[in-house]
Amino acid sequence: MIKHRAFVALSQRDYRVYFIVATAAMLADNIEHVISYWIVYQKFHSAALAGFAVVSHWIPYLFLAGYTGMLADRIDIRRLIQTGMMLFMAVSVCWGALFYSDTLTMWKAMSLLVVHGLAGVIWIPASQVLIHRIVDPEQLPSAVRLNATGRYIGFLIGPALGAGLLLVFGATIGIMINAAIYIPMFVWLMRAPYGSAKAGMSAPPSVGGLSGLWATMRVIHKNPVLFSMTLMIGAASFFVGNAYQAQMPAFAHDLGRNHADYSYSALLAADAAGGLLGGLLLETRSLLQPKPRTAFILAMIWSCAILGFARVTLYPIALMLLFVAGFVELAFNAMAQTLVQINAPADMRGRVIGMYSMSSLGLRTFSGVSVGLLGQSIGIHNSLAISASILLLIYGCVFWARR
Repeated sequence: MIKHRAFVALSQRDYRVYFIVATAAMLADNIEHVISYWIVYQKFHSAALAGFAVVSHWIPYLFLAGYTGMLADRIDIRRLIQTGMMLFMAVSVCWGALFYSDTLTMWKAMSLLVVHGLAGVIWIPASQVLIHRIVDPEQLPSAVRLNATGRYIGFLIGPALGAGLLLVFGATIGIMINAAIYIPMFVWLMRAPYGSAKAGMSAPPSVGGLSGLWATMRVIHKNPVLFSMTLMIGAASFFVGNAYQAQMPAFAHDLGRNHADYSYSALLAADAAGGLLGGLLLETRSLLQPKPRTAFILAMIWSCAILGFARVTLYPIALMLLFVAGFVELAFNAMAQTLVQINAPADMRGRVIGMYSMSSLGLRTFSGVSVGLLGQSIGIHNSLAISASILLLIYGCVFWARR
């Protein structure tokens, strides 16, 4: 077992730079969500469109993550990530132009949401492979935890900055400022010396297309850790994912928060604050060592917290439950990601990470249906409660069967 050392990955200079610019990119992603979701909600008041925001954001991962993972094994990953950054910037600029001209229509909003999802599926698998090329093996668990923590820093600060930009500058200028936050990642990658695999690595298999995806799935199925973590994270994504975040304006309304102020963004920030604290505790203390059984227990606690949030009617309790949900979500997601990255074969790491991304992110497409589109008919509180209850039942059955 590798001895635990807090923040050991940050001792590597290039990883420190990567952590800063990647966290900034994740920050920009969340700022865009806050501004665009609020304007779209105010203009259309459509739970179905909010559900489509989830579907369109994640469906590219469902169909393309396996292929972009293959690309990460074969071509310069720096250029893949830069392509994703360029698409993110273009989407923010287009939002700004539509807000300024007051020409936003439903089909234009839907198109931008789709492009945003394409940018993510190009970026995420390549960025996970990049971590392996920056850090040494003993630094890898720390690097994975810190990367997940950076994502929650974006979740925490992004909503506050998004609300601040919305209040101070308005939607148009705010979203344009957001576009510039992606630039540091793009610029750093121009000179970062990590385009090719580390010396000594064998070349990835030449099998591509559907045959390559099937071969990767066989590798995952034969490895108990890879299979169980991919299954666990896939179930969470399928039934709940982050669909409730796209519906947060409506939850805020039902909790008596009807304005674009910090009480609305605090609901998003509470989830992120719990995740950030969870990441810091995991990194600084030798707590919750990565084990499949522990990951399942944390996932069950998360399901309970989401179920409680769906049913609560008091704003302070809603904040508390979201904080708990964020804490355990970071813990079991980082734990699963660490176990997958450590156990993935070196010669096809991009492919395995691509398939894991398909499960962890692509299957969130269906949570947009179960929470968002179903919520249009039975109410978002009911749809989220039902989805969380089904997920809890599944985890309970799996946990009991593993005893």
